[in-house]
Amino acid sequence: MRNLSVVTQFILLGIPNTEGLETMLFVLFLSFYIFTLMGNLLILTAIISSTRLHTPMYFFLCKLSIFDIFFPSVSSPKMLFYLSGNSRAISYAGCVCQLFFYHFLGCTECFLYTVMAYDRFVAICYPLRYSIIMSHRVCAILATGTSFFGCIQATFLTTLTFQLPYCGPNEVDYYFCDIPVMLKLACADTSALEMVGFISVGLMPLSCFLLILTSYSFIVCAILRIRSAEGRRRAFSTCSAHLTAILLFYMPVVLIYLRPTPSPWLDATVQVLNNLVTPMLNPLIYSLRNKEVKSSLWKFLHNPGFLPEQL
Repeated sequence: MRNLSVVTQFILLGIPNTEGLETMLFVLFLSFYIFTLMGNLLILTAIISSTRLHTPMYFFLCKLSIFDIFFPSVSSPKMLFYLSGNSRAISYAGCVCQLFFYHFLGCTECFLYTVMAYDRFVAICYPLRYSIIMSHRVCAILATGTSFFGCIQATFLTTLTFQLPYCGPNEVDYYFCDIPVMLKLACADTSALEMVGFISVGLMPLSCFLLILTSYSFIVCAILRIRSAEGRRRAFSTCSAHLTAILLFYMPVVLIYLRPTPSPWLDATVQVLNNLVTPMLNPLIYSLRNKEVKSSLWKFLHNPGFLPEQL
């Protein structure tokens, strides 16, 4: 990637229209960040420590928890650093890294939700063949594939953004480096790149969402064919947490990247929800509606020294 830039650092201006609220925002965002880390670490611990949870569904949930730890860590530490009164400057390389890892982790989560929907599709529509279809090898391939294609997408978007020359203004009117705000600072015509980026950012989540929708269409049809009310309730219960998490993930993506007329304040607010609140809520969504996870968490919290259930 050829760097034509003379800008060596950028200044993060933060969330628009929040001047004078730095202390309150610091306390609020730090609380969100700590709860996000603690909640996802607890989910990881609950799954790892219980052999009953060593199944494909919980394997993918483990990966989701790991990414929910790293995803807010892309922008939150720097945001908390300048909200506490420190420098708002970020180096050119730091800005590139922020944009790359934000889209790498976000795209990987998008693919991961699709894989999790496929897992539920196989579990409910082909229960007798589930262990054969979702073998350890297949799970490993699917998990690796989500990261591989997430990396390709992030590399493309990062290269697209930073191949442009940045030779003048360096004030980023946002709280971290993202594509829309960076393109505004480029010293070149960005209209064609904006269209390519819009199609790329929009096409990938839309494709994943359509695959998820297809999976759940088959799932709903299969559930409606279950004769017992208890069987239908259990089947819907296993899918409801995943559907809730999908809605929380996709709504911010649509509001931020697929609106024709961006609003800086609204974008920043939604982005904060996407970066901090959704990863914080995911452990609650998956644990509160899941008796096995709650049972494993209860055992761990009341006996934190216990080892995986070979005891």
